[in-house]
Amino acid sequence: MDGFAVWITGLPGSGKSTIARELLRLLQEAGVEAELLQMDERRKTYFPKPAYTAQEREEAYRLFAEEAAGLASGGANVVMDGAAPRRDMRDRARRRIPKFIEAQAVCSLDTAIDRESNRPEGLVMAGLYRKALERRRTGRSFEGLGEVPGVDTPYEENPDAEVRIDTETQSPEQAARSILEALRRFL
Repeated sequence: MDGFAVWITGLPGSGKSTIARELLRLLQEAGVEAELLQMDERRKTYFPKPAYTAQEREEAYRLFAEEAAGLASGGANVVMDGAAPRRDMRDRARRRIPKFIEAQAVCSLDTAIDRESNRPEGLVMAGLYRKALERRRTGRSFEGLGEVPGVDTPYEENPDAEVRIDTETQSPEQAARSILEALRRFL
């Protein structure tokens, strides 16, 4: 029997990772096992020395969707955490995974910039938006900084997404509960 996949998507700084962790907690409380796939972590597996080019991003999201589809077809439940700024990136997973939910974490670019500015260096470059905006303004290059959704490339919302989360008004727990409610049809 196929497992489900939930892709939590949105701008960097929209709250995807926080919601994903909360959803995993709620699933565990409900006795449902699920695996977390984080694009920021998986990209470094797919490309040990990521260049963050547009072509690499396309391939990384293809591999991400394929990995989730493989896990789900093997019976695993998967929570996917990745911006996937283009709808076709997410639709690729939707076509391959029968039990699929897209959950969009939505906030203003200003809110995403503010949240991201407080993020420490880790899986994602610290100061991502500040650097992208400076690059746009001055032409300055930053090593390892690719196109940043919301600044260099648009984020394509999906009006047909199963769950839409306003992360400016909903808490991570409220967001995770709304995803869990959408998942009930697969549980």
